[in-house]
Amino acid sequence: MRHKNAGRKFDRNTSSRRAMLRNLAANLILHERIETTDAKAKELRRVAERLITKARRLGPVAYTPQADLSVADSARRLAASRSIAAYVPRFGVRVEEGGATKRVDLVEKVLIELSRRFANRPGGYTRIVKFGPRRGDNAPISLIELVDELSDATEKGGKKAEAKAPTAAEPTQPAQATE
Repeated sequence: MRHKNAGRKFDRNTSSRRAMLRNLAANLILHERIETTDAKAKELRRVAERLITKARRLGPVAYTPQADLSVADSARRLAASRSIAAYVPRFGVRVEEGGATKRVDLVEKVLIELSRRFANRPGGYTRIVKFGPRRGDNAPISLIELVDELSDATEKGGKKAEAKAPTAAEPTQPAQATE
């Protein structure tokens, strides 16, 4: 029985499993969407959301310029950046259009960009979309991506606004029930 044994083993030893999840988390932060197996995506969700939550809990301290911070806030930000850097590699390289490479500081991206993007979101920073089986070995494949806060807010807000706004053909007062 696996009572209180959280997490998947992936038939790997601890160091290999940790290295795999570190690399997946770094690629998810760098590219903001990756394609992997269902089990790895579900396990990666736990890791990535914890990293983003560490940065998000700092509040505006996470994305305020270092020179504008007090000594206490600077220490809080340093501690959070070190705990994120302890799990994710510091830099990642992304290939831009045209073949040019761009070096991205992953820790700063989590602290500045992602903590600002998810500042008002209490959790659920990732989305998993299942694709189906992989052709070679029939493994279930999924896309895991960071949720775009702006598009979700406009979709939800747009649908709610359309649903609440009465049209000219409809009466604004509810009809009286007759018995």
